[in-house]
Amino acid sequence: MYLKQILTLIKKDFLLEWRQKHTFFGVILYVGCTVFVLFMMAGRPEKNIWNALFWVAQLFVTVNTVAKSFLQEGEARMRYYFTLVAPVPYIIAKMVYSTVIMLIMMFISLGLFNLLLGSPVINMATFLGVCCLGATSLSLLFTFLSAIAAQARQNAALMAILGFPIAIPQLMILSNLALGSVSAVVQEGWGRMALMLGGMDVLMLALAAVLFPFLWKE
Repeated sequence: MYLKQILTLIKKDFLLEWRQKHTFFGVILYVGCTVFVLFMMAGRPEKNIWNALFWVAQLFVTVNTVAKSFLQEGEARMRYYFTLVAPVPYIIAKMVYSTVIMLIMMFISLGLFNLLLGSPVINMATFLGVCCLGATSLSLLFTFLSAIAAQARQNAALMAILGFPIAIPQLMILSNLALGSVSAVVQEGWGRMALMLGGMDVLMLALAAVLFPFLWKE
């Protein structure tokens, strides 16, 4: 039953996104402008700087992409959902939807980075894997924080205040994981860092499943 609810909610979000194309293309425009500004300021940077710029850009893209997960939902609409679905399928559906959208945005960002700032990536398969892990981690975090901010009278600033202290360690891990893909040097502890980030994702899912029902009742 939960799986059916999750799939229905994901389908609903994609249909709404398709009907409101201006929002989706607005985020793409933001991604393009961000990468272009970085190109104008940094040109074609060396690989370590390129790697750092890429992940910092993904942080702000995530905030702009995922923030609307709950902040665009009105109080009346949330009450309506409350009568239709359980809280756990709802938050999981939001997280899955945000992750898919963020994956799209991250791959668009990567394409623009390669086009404008060059591509120092040596092992593209590994780098794409890190991108998928990064999109998942950042999406899970900011979707859950968006749910909290939505209950705090739509206070988007709260999401940034709560999110950045957690997002910074995630970005550091992602940057170190990706560094092995842009450098011929063997990255020590790569597997351990990947497991750590995966563990943080599992913890975020568990926290959302436990805590979101209490937010749902407010």
